[in-house]
Amino acid sequence: MRSGLLGKKLGMTRVFSDGARQFAVTVLKIEKHCVLSHKTLESHGYDAAVVGTVETVENKINKPMQGYFKSLGCGKFFRQLKEFRLDGADLPAIGTSYGAEIFEPGQLVDVAGVSIGKGFAGGIKRHNFGGLRASHGVSVSHRSHGSTGNREDPGKVFKGKRMAGHMGNEMVTLQNLVVHGVEGDLLLIRGGVPGPEGSYVVIRDAVKKRNK
Repeated sequence: MRSGLLGKKLGMTRVFSDGARQFAVTVLKIEKHCVLSHKTLESHGYDAAVVGTVETVENKINKPMQGYFKSLGCGKFFRQLKEFRLDGADLPAIGTSYGAEIFEPGQLVDVAGVSIGKGFAGGIKRHNFGGLRASHGVSVSHRSHGSTGNREDPGKVFKGKRMAGHMGNEMVTLQNLVVHGVEGDLLLIRGGVPGPEGSYVVIRDAVKKRNK
């Protein structure tokens, strides 16, 4: 396992292959990443590389983060920080810089991000329920989710029951997505990835399928 990337979602488009096939792809902008420090098993209980990206100036981040970056002695300030858990032997050296070039077209990746928040949603929108009948006595409640429990026994609504509630705005991971191409600092991923345009997602090597 190796370190991953933080990418800014620019939007979606389509590209054409040599065989005239077209693919929907998500375009992710990858700025240079810098390994700032290590978390070690002896000191922190786990091994990880602390990576910073989207370089900025000192007066555009808050005082606690200014102190953190100064304590590292790297002389740089970043808007985005991320820890990537790795085996101790796989930790990249502090000061290492890398970008989108670590991925290759055709390989599989896992992409994680915060999905678009949709506020309070009913059972039909949130869970794809069919709704009640359109006639035969149903009045006003056509889009309700119906009964939520049983009778006197057990006399309660079970936890996890699918009902109306807050939809979206949660961490979502899509696995085994294909890297369609790498063009400079742009990474093209086939299909959609979680989150709105302008949000940041985490891209790592796929963990459930072996890359060819």
